[in-house]
Amino acid sequence: MVGDVAVKGSCFNKVNTLADEIFETRMVPEITAKKTGSNSRTVTVGLIQTAVSENIAENMQKTQRKIAEAAEKDAQIICLQELYRTRYFPQQENVDAAPLAEPIPGPSTDALSKLAKKHGVVIVAPLFEKAADGKYYNTAVVIDADGELLGTYRKIHIPYDPYFYEKTYFAEGNTPYQVFKTHYGRVSALICYDQWFPEAARICCLQGAEIIFYPTAIGYVKGYTSADGDWHDAWRTVQRAHAIANGVHVAAVNRVGEEGELEFWGGSFVCDSFGKVLAEASTTKEEIVIAQVDIGKNQKIQEGWGFLRNRRPDTYNLLVEKQAGGAKP
Repeated sequence: MVGDVAVKGSCFNKVNTLADEIFETRMVPEITAKKTGSNSRTVTVGLIQTAVSENIAENMQKTQRKIAEAAEKDAQIICLQELYRTRYFPQQENVDAAPLAEPIPGPSTDALSKLAKKHGVVIVAPLFEKAADGKYYNTAVVIDADGELLGTYRKIHIPYDPYFYEKTYFAEGNTPYQVFKTHYGRVSALICYDQWFPEAARICCLQGAEIIFYPTAIGYVKGYTSADGDWHDAWRTVQRAHAIANGVHVAAVNRVGEEGELEFWGGSFVCDSFGKVLAEASTTKEEIVIAQVDIGKNQKIQEGWGFLRNRRPDTYNLLVEKQAGGAKP
């Protein structure tokens, strides 16, 4: 069991052992991505970028319409933005958010499973989960093209910064990084702040992920200019870097619009396994991003550049020391 939901397929916990065993992208017979050449397998990805209202039912209905539209545009794997059915409540510290949470299975998974089966699409849906253990998690579910709930991933890296007070609301995820074997390919779902951590992407890749999805809710704080530089550019760059370093396709989906003190910058995008942006949304409009990706390219990049083959796990012990420090004043 993963959380409260049974997961189809194996989850891996011993990262170094797994890393020594998995270097190549392996073909899975039952995966039905379109083969267009000896090493080419194409899949069409759809990302749903929307603005969000205070009305949960309205947000759900709009998202369901957008999923149907994406399916009509031949999307096979569709990903929603982080906390797709609610506004981004963690920008305040003292909100009673419990009424916004839902169980899994629950209203979202019931509705989205029906949609997935109707249209023959895989859906990655991020939810505010009320779990059976009494805790609340920032969770992504993966629903296969036959409507089956494959499992859940609970966000592991939880920020606590001005206007991003997520530790107030979300327990740290207790599911492993994992790969879901869907009808159209092997996918991983990581959530928002996870996207800044290269270790998470690397583990997913070592487990055989072909596409890593990053549902996100990120934007600028109104009236604030960071001395660090352009947040949006850094966000886009770090995810493209994960794609290059791991030879894996990356798809990031963000919301748009103003909510309280935040201006969400949208910019949802898909990039290939060498970081080339294949499709990208605007920073201000609701959009459905559609991109055809060749997941067969992953193996070419991985083998050609040797980033996995030439790893030295025996030198990485510092990475698992909890109190390891960074730059010192």
